[in-house]
Amino acid sequence: MPLLKFLGSKAGRVARVAAGLALIGAGLGLVRGTTGRAMAGVGLLPLAAGTFDVCVLGPVVGLPFRGPRFRRAVDQR
Repeated sequence: MPLLKFLGSKAGRVARVAAGLALIGAGLGLVRGTTGRAMAGVGLLPLAAGTFDVCVLGPVVGLPFRGPRFRRAVDQR
């Protein structure tokens, strides 16, 4: 539950954006070839999730996908 609260918070969103940028940067700058491109592609998921205020783990644990609804549901638990 603390992880879900963190992911829904502003700091969690910033962390997801930073993690996405780090994966993209490492994939394109440090790891070459197909593996690097795949790593950069995977980095798009946390980058987009943080940018658009969604939580892809929400539906996996039975919570809403969209940020505001996700935060309300986590607060009610």
